[in-house]
Amino acid sequence: MQESVNQAIEKISPFKALSNEQKQLKETVEKFIIANLHAEQHAVFTIRGDAGTGKSVVLSQLFNDLQTAAANENSPLYHTKNIFLVNHPELLKVYQSIAGELPHMLKKNFDRPTTFINRAAKKDEHYDVAVIDEAHLLLSRPDRYNNFDQDNQLIEIIKRAQVVVLVFDEYQVLKTKSFWNRERLQKIVDQYIHAEYDLHRQFRMQASPEIVDWINAFIRGKIKPMPQSTSGNFDFRIMADAEKMYQLIRQHDREDGLSRIVSTTGYPSTLDGGKHYIDEGKFHLPWDQYNYSKIPWAEKPETINEVGSIYTVQGFDLNYVGVILGPPIEYVPETDAVTVNLNKVTDVEIFKKRPDITDPATIVQLKKQLIMNTLNVLFKRGVHGLYIYASQPELRARLTENKL
Repeated sequence: MQESVNQAIEKISPFKALSNEQKQLKETVEKFIIANLHAEQHAVFTIRGDAGTGKSVVLSQLFNDLQTAAANENSPLYHTKNIFLVNHPELLKVYQSIAGELPHMLKKNFDRPTTFINRAAKKDEHYDVAVIDEAHLLLSRPDRYNNFDQDNQLIEIIKRAQVVVLVFDEYQVLKTKSFWNRERLQKIVDQYIHAEYDLHRQFRMQASPEIVDWINAFIRGKIKPMPQSTSGNFDFRIMADAEKMYQLIRQHDREDGLSRIVSTTGYPSTLDGGKHYIDEGKFHLPWDQYNYSKIPWAEKPETINEVGSIYTVQGFDLNYVGVILGPPIEYVPETDAVTVNLNKVTDVEIFKKRPDITDPATIVQLKKQLIMNTLNVLFKRGVHGLYIYASQPELRARLTENKL
């Protein structure tokens, strides 16, 4: 049997072997930190890369190196004060679990950006290095719901840290309140000493280049011919029945572990026993619930009976993933393309008005891009397999015409 991922912590463990490129990148970032630790200006290092290109594991090992060096009196990083920030609560749980197993990484070294910013401002704290995972989730406008009253979280973090190291992927931006693109990021980092690096190799999905290319085309609205080869290591299927897809995922979960059904937005709230259900033919399961436990959602055995979302699986590896394309994802026969029907989007948290984006055409384009970005996140969760079911009959028929 192929090797399976059984714990989320395995993906970003500081003990995981790095590729030569990842090792060189880590060493480059460490040299950048040392060179700019006492510079007159703040410094920012940006690591860019698509979902699954190994950004988080580089950060994990980098931070472990920093904390180890901070305790070494012979290191130029001795007594440095460092912080690791991530805006995704499920991913934060994984990092804090790692911290409990390593001598120089404490749980208090990991935090959410808003908590860090508010605490540092109140106590007038300054840090040497701030490492930010999933920086595309940073708020780029005030958000009272999250107790953030300033204009931009990245700017506030840079104010409080001499050197900032962040990972960024514009195709994982999922909400208007955290809207970023390369131009907006560049406008900020250009004000400081900065360097950048692009990771390209896909580490998570054991899929052929043809499958990855098909996925990348789909999330940009194009339906390419189905790949003729899956390279033998990746099970890629278009499904005509959501319930059959679920049973296949259940089988993989029994045999391989960490296999889940996930879905996009598009299902109106129909409360039944306090839960929000997704119905597709015989398929009937509730959405994921807020996870109050310290165990990540995907690792809880009972969540095989729930439907995951961007809120529970972004940043995580699954062995097999079944993705439901909700009602907003539609087929356009005239252009043989995929589009987003914004009238069918049901997640009100995705779209919030921004005073800096007012052009109606730009707003529509942005909203559609955010929804397609959710597909990018969900499609790229599976290490060994991806199954896709489309809610819209027309899209389902088009995809199953020449399925594998």
